Amino acid sequence: MIVWKNMDTLAAYSKLQSVKPVSLPSALSGEEGAARVKNYSVPMAEGLDFNYGARPVDDGILEVLKELAAEAQLAEKYEELYNGAVINTGEKRLVLHQLTRGQLGNAVIADGVDKRAFYVGEQNKIAAFAKKVHDGEITNAAGEKFTTAVQIGIGGSDLGPRAIYLALENWAKANGTLKMKAEFISNVDPDDAAGVLSKIDVAHSLFILVSKSGTTLETLTNESFVKDALEKAGLDPAKHMVAVTSETSPLAQNEGYLAAFFMDDYIGGRYSSTSAVGGAVLSLAFGPEVFAQFLDGAAEADALAKNPDPLQNAAMLDALIGVYERNVLGYPTTAVLPYSQAMSRFPAHLQQLDMESNGKSVNRFGEPVNYATGPVIFGEPGTNGQHSFYQLLHQGTNIVPLQFMGFRENQMGSDVVIQGSTSQQKLCANVAAQIIAFACGKDDEDRNKYFAGGRPSSIIIGDKLTPKTLGAILAHFENKVMFQGFVWNINSFDQEGVQLGKVLAKKVLAHDTDGALKVYSDLLNI
Repeated sequence: MIVWKNMDTLAAYSKLQSVKPVSLPSALSGEEGAARVKNYSVPMAEGLDFNYGARPVDDGILEVLKELAAEAQLAEKYEELYNGAVINTGEKRLVLHQLTRGQLGNAVIADGVDKRAFYVGEQNKIAAFAKKVHDGEITNAAGEKFTTAVQIGIGGSDLGPRAIYLALENWAKANGTLKMKAEFISNVDPDDAAGVLSKIDVAHSLFILVSKSGTTLETLTNESFVKDALEKAGLDPAKHMVAVTSETSPLAQNEGYLAAFFMDDYIGGRYSSTSAVGGAVLSLAFGPEVFAQFLDGAAEADALAKNPDPLQNAAMLDALIGVYERNVLGYPTTAVLPYSQAMSRFPAHLQQLDMESNGKSVNRFGEPVNYATGPVIFGEPGTNGQHSFYQLLHQGTNIVPLQFMGFRENQMGSDVVIQGSTSQQKLCANVAAQIIAFACGKDDEDRNKYFAGGRPSSIIIGDKLTPKTLGAILAHFENKVMFQGFVWNINSFDQEGVQLGKVLAKKVLAHDTDGALKVYSDLLNI
C-alpha cells in the first residue's frame, strides 16, 4: 500500500542526519580518489553516464539513501504515476507526460479515452501536417513554401521547446535535417514580438499559437500583435497560424487556424516538451523523424527510472543526493552547467522545471512542511560561466552544488588544432579541471589565492548531443524532480504560485486598484 509521509517522519531521514559528512578533498586524493571516480558512475539511457564521484557521499551514505528510497516508496509512487493514479493532488489530476513517449505500465484510460493512443494520434497528425508543409502541399497564399516556424507561447510553452530547438539546430544543419528555421515569441513586452517579426519574412512564416486553456493573456496578446503584422502585410492570418491547445478551449475547431493539435490537463506546461507543445515546432523545424528520435531517448530514460535500486537508477540517485545536499548539508542553490553551447537555454528550462515543481512550502495535503524543499536553480554554459559567476562558486561564502554536462565530440564536426589541442579538447579539459578544482581546492598562504574546495558536483557525460541523448537528459531531470517531490511529500505538478500576480495584473488593467498597488500602477503610467 502506498503511504504518503512527510520526510521528517521517515526513519532513514533521521539516520541520514547522523552520518559522518564526506571530505571531498580527501575522498578524491590519490589512487583511492581515482578509483572512486571510476566506480561512482551509473549508466543512463542512450550511452550517457551519470558520474557522481565528486558528490559528497560515500558507501555508507549511499546505503542510507537506498533505505530512504525504499521507505519513501519512490519506485512504487513512480509506478502509481505512470499507471494513471491521481498524483497531482492540488488539481486532482493524473500526471501523464511519460505517456507521450511510451507505455511504461498499464493502459491509462481517462475521460473514456486511451491516453497513449490519444497522444500518439496527435503526434501522427503533427507528422502528417509537417510533411505536407515540407513537401509544399501546404503553402502560403502565393503557393510558396513556408521557411520559418514561429512558436507563440510562454512558460512551458516556450522554455522547453526553445531549449530543445537550440540544442539540435546545429546538429540538424550538420545532418541535413534542418527543414525550417524556428523563432520564439514569449514575453508580453512588445519588443519581443517586434524583434522577431523584424528579422523574419512574415509571408513565408507559419505561426504556432500554444495555449492549453486558450486564455493565456501574454500569448493571446502576442497573437494579436502577430495578426496585426500579417494583416498590414496584406496576408490572411488564418492561412499562417496553427493552434496547440486543449480540445475544450476556444482555439479548438476555430476557422482562424490552418490546423489544431491537442494536449490535455494531464500534462503540465513544464513537462510538455514531448507533447504537441514541442512536437509541432520541432517536427516542423527538424522533421517528425527527428522528433521521434527525441521521444525514443526520453522513453528509454523513463524505463530506466523504474529500477527500485538507486545505484542502478541515475535519476533516483541524483534526486536522493540532491535531497541530502539540500536538507542535511543545507545547500540552498544548485547550478546547472552544460559544457555545450547548444544547451545554452537548457538551464533556463530546468530552472522552471525544478523551481515551479518543487518550490512548495506545503505537503500534498496542504499542510506546512518543516524542512526545505526545492533549491534555487541557475546556470550558463561553460566556458562562458567561468568568466562570469564561477568566482563566487569557487571562493564565495556559500557552497553551491554543481551539475555539469559534457560531450566528447561536438555536433558540427568542424574543429581546428591550436596550440596542440582542438577547441573541443580545450572545452572538455576545462570541465574536468573545474570538477577537481571545485572539489579539492588549493592551499596557499596568500588567502586571496586559497581555495577551500569541498564544492560538490556531478556530471552527465556522453559522446555527442543528439536528439536521442537530449531526450534522455530531459527525462532524467524530469524524473529527478519527480523523485525529489516524492521524498519531500509535496505536489510537483501544480503551480499555484504563478496565479496571484496574474490576478492582480488583471485588476491593474481594469483600473480596479487602491493603496500601494495603485501607486505602483501610476508610476508605470498604466
